[in-house]
Amino acid sequence: MWLNMIVEGQTEQVFARDVIGNYLTEFEIYVAVRRVRTGVEKGRIRRGGMTTYAKVHNDIKCWMKQNKGKNFRFTTMFDLYGLPKDFPGFSVIGKSIDPYQRIEALEYAFGEDIRDERFVPYIQLHEFETLLFADPQKFETMFIRHTGQIENLKKTASLFSSPELINDGFESSPSKRIIKEIPDYRNWKSTAGPNIAKAIGLNHIRKKCPHFDKWIGKLESLKIN
Repeated sequence: MWLNMIVEGQTEQVFARDVIGNYLTEFEIYVAVRRVRTGVEKGRIRRGGMTTYAKVHNDIKCWMKQNKGKNFRFTTMFDLYGLPKDFPGFSVIGKSIDPYQRIEALEYAFGEDIRDERFVPYIQLHEFETLLFADPQKFETMFIRHTGQIENLKKTASLFSSPELINDGFESSPSKRIIKEIPDYRNWKSTAGPNIAKAIGLNHIRKKCPHFDKWIGKLESLKIN
């Protein structure tokens, strides 16, 4: 079974390939990951970031046409934080409802728009860095001599029943909280983020992040289905 995954940026690409991909090989599911296509410049395809949903839709549909067999499945890993306003359901699903209800409603609308039984829509609450708050102590694997800052991140994590509930405010999103304590993370995120996640371990992340856990469970079952 081949699982084709489209993600937003380089950090998610490395995480999906090295952490999720390695794990799913145990289920004989082999992951191919690429960043979403955003345009063409001087004959070269540009990938990364998500400026409009239309580009996402087109990229997913194009990959599906290239891989039509039943042995191919498709999924995504996009951040709820900064989701484009033309995303399916975005204009009618308000922020006031429970975050888990909101994310499931958006994923449902996403699936309805793609309309392919091979597709497993996934949106990360609220962004990749959410997962790192499952065990902030592991920041020490990449950022030594940051004991005080790591303690502050641990205090932040303790304020929420799940890291997935850390909000998506411009200055209070998970990544902004990390960069406030450890500014170097901004420039090292595509390396540091996946390595910290690997140190935390997928099983521990799943215990702390129920929506993420549900997604991984769906991916595990693809071989059975």
